[in-house]
Amino acid sequence: MLDNHIRSGLLLTALTLVVLSFGLLLGGDQGLKAALVLALVMNLGAWWFSADLVLAQTGARLVGPETAPELHALTAHLAERAELPMPRLAVVDDPAPNAFATGRNPRHAVVAVTTGLMNLLNREELAGVLAHELTHVKNRDILVGSLAAVLAGAVMLLANMTRFGFMFLGSDRNRGHPVAALLMAFLAPVAALIIQAAISRSREYLADDGGADIAGTPHGLASALDKLGRRQGQARQAAPAAAHLYIVNPLSQRSLSNLFATHPPLEERIARLRGEII
Repeated sequence: MLDNHIRSGLLLTALTLVVLSFGLLLGGDQGLKAALVLALVMNLGAWWFSADLVLAQTGARLVGPETAPELHALTAHLAERAELPMPRLAVVDDPAPNAFATGRNPRHAVVAVTTGLMNLLNREELAGVLAHELTHVKNRDILVGSLAAVLAGAVMLLANMTRFGFMFLGSDRNRGHPVAALLMAFLAPVAALIIQAAISRSREYLADDGGADIAGTPHGLASALDKLGRRQGQARQAAPAAAHLYIVNPLSQRSLSNLFATHPPLEERIARLRGEII
């Protein structure tokens, strides 16, 4: 099996090629250049403003050591073990237990937990969840996930432009390949969603492994995932656009194909942590 880092890189490259191919078919060389500029601008914006956007979407509020002393102390201990700067902490007022990390790099990272998570988990389980999120920060998964989400968004934008403008584009024989672009307008969004989901799944496996190492044991994280899975789909504050950031998908995935799932099956993640899957 390919290393998950390599797999993520290949999938991200494939998603980039989908965007550039779309631009080439839509407008020839000029379309290719426009697609490249669009991807770069959207990626830069998502990377720079990722923390603020996610905190606003989820309703998270920043907390300090005075308002959440136990959470702050435990996170500081784990961040030291991970050799990371202390991230900012945030709390989401939501009884559904969950957590996520965001921010453009380790020095600007935010780790957020819901009130439901703090009320449900014991210290070992909470440590496992926090270590999982710190691994996302350490591996720069927030950057990878933001790039994937924005590239997928660029594909959707290009697809919508193609479908609505097909009559105009089709009448101009000097611009790209409008018929092929129209066909791609229906196929590319599906491909983009599949690739984005695959990238997200591969990063979750890495974060599970890294979280177990930082916490010093896989048992707390495995137990936490088991508890979180029993309450999946009950979130009040989760925005669909940010669902891939959470440790478990806050939205129910039971009706989704594995191809479109942003997280690996919880049963498989728990089994891997407990050594039942090699």
